[in-house]
Amino acid sequence: MSAVDDQHRQHAYRVRLDWGPVGAAAIGPADIAVVVDVLSFTTTLTVAVERGIEVFPFRWRDDRAEAYARERDAVLAVQRQDAVPGRPSLSPASLRKAEGVRRLVLPSPNGSTISTLLAETGATVVGASLRNRTAVARWLAPRCVEGASVAFVASGERWPDGTLRPAVEDLWGAGAVLDALDPDGLSPEAAMARDAFRAADLPDALHTCAGGRELIAKGYAEDVVVAAQLDSASVVPVLRGGSFQAVTAQR
Repeated sequence: MSAVDDQHRQHAYRVRLDWGPVGAAAIGPADIAVVVDVLSFTTTLTVAVERGIEVFPFRWRDDRAEAYARERDAVLAVQRQDAVPGRPSLSPASLRKAEGVRRLVLPSPNGSTISTLLAETGATVVGASLRNRTAVARWLAPRCVEGASVAFVASGERWPDGTLRPAVEDLWGAGAVLDALDPDGLSPEAAMARDAFRAADLPDALHTCAGGRELIAKGYAEDVVVAAQLDSASVVPVLRGGSFQAVTAQR
């Protein structure tokens, strides 16, 4: 990332925010990286760890995924369109119904891939969504008091040509955590996310934004319903030793 100007790194601030894998690299390294992919990786992740499932993030469209899952005695999640009853996918609604899953390899083009990249920097990686935003804020609060730097990464989506498409639901998701945390030392970018959440008409806006409409049009309206359940989860998925595991935040 030597080509990135220092001004874009936000290192003057302890709490930062940027978009996608390139933005994640630009604002790192940080002590803690909070990945936000509301539709749907971090929402699915939260549903999984609520159910006691250990989740291994994995890069998208990597041919090694099946072997990686076998080595860990884990189930490999399929794409939404390939899901069958009882087989978990990136759909949070489908994962709520899956039975007998103890370990899950969960690839995704955005949140999962970014989590894997951030773990390689040595940061403690946390998954945040609208569902667990207060739990994540409670987990972060004592660490921020101790002076930890925190990089929020809004994962975004992809245009057909592969370029980043900023997704407003991820801005809201990051802002939701920041609203509950209310830390000092926010970069202007992080403060913008907090203010965007405060201004959003949630949960309705999640159904009417581009990402929500896209999933609904494809027949996955239930996934949007699950993602919009603000503060419905009390667990914090923390990436340790290659897998996300549930941590309960202290009140």
